[in-house]
Amino acid sequence: MVSPTNHDTMFDQFTSMLVSLADSMSVEWFTFVGAFIEEVVAPIPSPVILTAAGSIAASQGYVFSYLFVLSLIGAVGKTLGALIVYGAAYALGTVFIQRFGHVLGVSQSDVDALRDKLGTGWHQMFSLTFLRALPIMSSMVLSVGCGAVRVSLFTYVVSTVLGTIVRNFFYLYVGFSGVAAYRALVDGLDGIESIIQIAIGVLVLVFLGWLYWRRHRGKKS
Repeated sequence: MVSPTNHDTMFDQFTSMLVSLADSMSVEWFTFVGAFIEEVVAPIPSPVILTAAGSIAASQGYVFSYLFVLSLIGAVGKTLGALIVYGAAYALGTVFIQRFGHVLGVSQSDVDALRDKLGTGWHQMFSLTFLRALPIMSSMVLSVGCGAVRVSLFTYVVSTVLGTIVRNFFYLYVGFSGVAAYRALVDGLDGIESIIQIAIGVLVLVFLGWLYWRRHRGKKS
C-alpha cells in the first residue's frame, strides 16, 4: 500500500517532470499539453503549469497581450481533459465518486453542495462559468459534479471554456508578472510601472504561499 507521503512525492516528481517538458516544446504546446494533463491528473496543483507558462512567455520576450492567446490555448486543452472526467462521472454517477473520489479529491458532499449552488438555464451557465473562473475553486469538483448531476453538455463545455480562459489568464499573469518584477529589480526601479511590478510580485508570492498552505491543510484535516 502506498503511504500518503509516498503518494505526494510521486505526484510531486510527476509535476516536476511535466514542467521540465517546457524545455523541449514551444510555450503554446506546453500550455496545451500541461493544461490537459493537469485536469486529468487531479493531484497536480492547478497553479503550477500555467504560472510556469507565464514565466516562460515573459522570459522568451512575449508581449503581455499574448497571454490572452495562451489563455485560450490552455482552455482548449483543459476542456478536453475535463470532458473525459465529465463523461466518466456522467456515465457512472455516484459509483464513479465512490470508486475514484478519494483519488480525485472529490466527495459526495462536494457534489451535493455543487448541485445546491446551481440553478437552471442561463443561471446555471453563469454559476458554472463563475465557479470555474475562481482560482481557489477545485476544477475537479466541477468536472465530476457536473457529470454526476448530468449538467447538459452544451452548458458544461461553454462554461468550462469561458471560465477557464479567465482562470488561465490569472495564473499566466502571475507567472508573467513575477518575471517582470524580477527584471525590474535587476534593471533598477525606474518609475511607477516598476514599483507596480514589484508590488504584484510580492502579492504573487503571498497568494501562492496561501494556496500551498490551504492545499496541505486540507490533506491533514
